[in-house]
Amino acid sequence: METELLPTHTPELLRRAVARTAALLRAGEVVAIPTETVYGLAALATSAGAVRRLFEVKGRPPTNPVIVHVADLAQARACVSAWPAVAEALARAFWPGPLTLVLPRAPIIPPEVTAGGPTVGIRWPRHPFVQALLRECGAPLAAPSANRSTELSPTRPEHVLKSLGGRIPAVVDGGPCPVGVESTVLDLTVEPPRILRPGMIHAGALAAVLGEVRSTEADSPGPLRSPGRLPRHYAPRARLLVRAWRDEADLRRLVAEAGADPERTFIVAHSRIPTPGDWGGVSMVPQDPEAFARALYAELHRCDEHGAATIVVEAVPEGPQWAAVADRLRRAAA
Repeated sequence: METELLPTHTPELLRRAVARTAALLRAGEVVAIPTETVYGLAALATSAGAVRRLFEVKGRPPTNPVIVHVADLAQARACVSAWPAVAEALARAFWPGPLTLVLPRAPIIPPEVTAGGPTVGIRWPRHPFVQALLRECGAPLAAPSANRSTELSPTRPEHVLKSLGGRIPAVVDGGPCPVGVESTVLDLTVEPPRILRPGMIHAGALAAVLGEVRSTEADSPGPLRSPGRLPRHYAPRARLLVRAWRDEADLRRLVAEAGADPERTFIVAHSRIPTPGDWGGVSMVPQDPEAFARALYAELHRCDEHGAATIVVEAVPEGPQWAAVADRLRRAAA
């Protein structure tokens, strides 16, 4: 299969891309689309066959649920069997945006979407292309990240083509994703609500609306309620190490202890930047958590493309603003 790249950089090209993508989705195909978080692999969420095709293309285990993307509050309510006041308050505060709410599943959402579980994660995305596409389709879309299962999430169209080129009919080119990591997932079926996957809408922001929110490391018995819960996820091909170092001598000691060849080791740092020297590569990412998140996956993709055997990422600060980045690094290094 030849994968078509659909540009969107003029109003006419955007219109054509929306129409072409909607036609493919209605025909039961899966298509890679930009969102504000990462590129998603979209299928009609109400079609069990299309969702099964999505899982097949990704090589995703059927026990790992996918998030449903909706066009507005009315479509969100149609996807769930209960819409509590807290869901309304959170939607008014953070939607459209990178927050997924886990609620009881409505019958229109097939069990293939939810790993057979009774709940579904729903999100109203902010990206203008996917908003236009959802309006054109008139139906919600299942859209996990557009990459092979457990690999690095894509934040640029070339990342999608590298992973899924030849396996899907089209990739929509919406440029770089402005958020860069996956959405926060919040379970509203428990009291107090709990964060199942951290994202850039962090616990402090949620607590301002909820009053109380908790994080969880352990999963409840039964089917998973959120993607991103596997121990190893979001991983580059290279071995990834997360380390803190005092100076370059300390960094070299850590690399030697790990048995890594400096010439094939790439360093991604935000505060203590080593000299290029004999490293395979050295890059600096911003110290701001939002800017770091935007750069993270692109940097890891770049290291892979340049033949890194080991990637050493400087450990990030503690705190709720850094929780999403710390979570992705921990799972990538598992």
